Amino acid sequence: MNENNFSIPHKIIGVAVIWNDQKQILIDRRLPQGTMGGLWEFPGGKIEIGETIQECIKREISEELGIEIAVGEHLITVDHTYDHLRVTLTVYHSRHLTGIPQTIECDEIRWVSLDELDNFNFPKANGEIITALRKYDQENL
Repeated sequence: MNENNFSIPHKIIGVAVIWNDQKQILIDRRLPQGTMGGLWEFPGGKIEIGETIQECIKREISEELGIEIAVGEHLITVDHTYDHLRVTLTVYHSRHLTGIPQTIECDEIRWVSLDELDNFNFPKANGEIITALRKYDQENL
């Protein structure tokens, strides 16, 4: 844990776990340049002033992937501190409504099953999201 937590940036991020009708989840790979480049993630982005988390998620998904989603129930909120950054990820289940996902601000997009998530390298903070998804899946069989 970094002892200088107050000196590193803190980003509040809305995150979507987007499901399709085949019970698959949409993940995308970050562009190679930049922070955590090349890692896979659940899509989302930074909340803008005056925006709810749900509005942020819908806007970010539209801007980054070119699709429309319905934002559903809250899954988990994750606070994680990296060496260079502190993040608060507020994660919502979402449902794909219309559009074909496009790589507007990412390198690659995949629809995967919950079991396939282990085959992809995610940033550390995403591990808690995957654990919460597995728990949710067990409780809702």
